[in-house]
Amino acid sequence: MTERPGFGARLLIRVTRLIGMVPYSVLSFVGAALGSLAYAVAVRPRRVALVNVGLCFPELSIRERRRLVYHHFVAIGQNALAVARLWWASPEELRDRVRIIHGEIYEAAVREGRNVILLAPHFLGLEVGGVRASLEWPCVSMYRAPKSALADALIQRRKRFGAVLWRNDAPLRSLIRTIREHKPFYYLPDLDPGQAGSLCAPFFGIPTPTLTALSRIAHLTDAVVLPCLTRKLPGTRGFEVTIGHALTPFPTDDPMADASCMNQAIEEGIRSMPEQYLWTYKRFKRVSVEGRSVYE
Repeated sequence: MTERPGFGARLLIRVTRLIGMVPYSVLSFVGAALGSLAYAVAVRPRRVALVNVGLCFPELSIRERRRLVYHHFVAIGQNALAVARLWWASPEELRDRVRIIHGEIYEAAVREGRNVILLAPHFLGLEVGGVRASLEWPCVSMYRAPKSALADALIQRRKRFGAVLWRNDAPLRSLIRTIREHKPFYYLPDLDPGQAGSLCAPFFGIPTPTLTALSRIAHLTDAVVLPCLTRKLPGTRGFEVTIGHALTPFPTDDPMADASCMNQAIEEGIRSMPEQYLWTYKRFKRVSVEGRSVYE
């Protein structure tokens, strides 16, 4: 059991609640400044981001890669403060600041009697997108075991609109049962899978360890898989959560084809808003060149 938040954690929670009193225009300005500062001082994350961008967009010049990574850090700062405010927002504020685009695609799948998996890659607005989706359609939300009481307290906020939390190391049968009860699964696909339950599928043309769980879960639940991308709009315009058309053909009897189809959908989302993907994560840490990690 996770321990009760200590003084420091409770203080940080109070700070995030106070952010809710700050105008969005101020949060956008301060967030951009913090992101610029982070770009200057966070040497290792900046280097990881540059390596990732170079692997995925080799056609960009060094200057263009640096510009993209700089804008990524600015987006990190702006997203962090906007998310901190929206994490405590009322339903009315969430609906006003976070709009769902093409929700009719989800509704059509439900009318057809299908269960739904929302494919939610690691864009910076991921948490806001999950909370907003749960406000309309209470979702199953996947999470890793928290390492701190603060993280656990924030994770528990996901449940406030009826979402069901499922820990990623819990028995799969509990997840399957919940999805079969017609709760959409907000699925985070692009974490490093380790050695088990994965294969090397192309991601931006690079053979990359990729989780195969999505096609298995879709098979077991007769679910349609809809891309779900959260984008922070410029300035104070809020966020958009866009529901895409179903992956097809998916699932198939070919795990490699399914993993490739999933990665292609993620790639398309990244190309549509490259500065908002989580480039500081070592997505290619199991990829090597001449026996050495690409991050060395």
